[in-house]
Amino acid sequence: MVRRNHARYHQGRDDLNIVPMIDMMVILVFFLIFSAVFTRTSILELNFPAANAAIPNLPQGLQLEIVIRKASIDVDDRGTGLLKSLPNTNHGYDLSGLSEYLLLVKSKYQDKQDASILLEPNIEYDTLVQVMDTVRIYTPKDKNYSQAELFPEVSIGDAPT
Repeated sequence: MVRRNHARYHQGRDDLNIVPMIDMMVILVFFLIFSAVFTRTSILELNFPAANAAIPNLPQGLQLEIVIRKASIDVDDRGTGLLKSLPNTNHGYDLSGLSEYLLLVKSKYQDKQDASILLEPNIEYDTLVQVMDTVRIYTPKDKNYSQAELFPEVSIGDAPT
């Protein structure tokens, strides 16, 4: 009698019900599709030096280097040395001062398109991105004007000690 009741209880339960799993997969697919529409990926092409590349003989002129140090941001010319040093403020790096100075440099060297950003070890990634944006684009404080391009071709390297 026990076997008979046991057999009746499990009768018809041999198949696997996959309908709830299919429902969850459909919901997941719709969620991923609609969330992917609102994300925006921007790609910035950087010029990294090769590991074994030698510095080529460059023509006379400005070779702009922005060196990010823990205590300051230095604007250098590779040939002549330090042009301007912008020490840190209580609120962090002086990016507005850097932007204003780079605008002056751009007004003198209008055809110049490239700049190198050199970092000391342990500089935060967010700082690098903010400095890259400042070097590439000038955003005026007066919002009546649009942005202006400064030095769009950015290379990254290690700062000299």
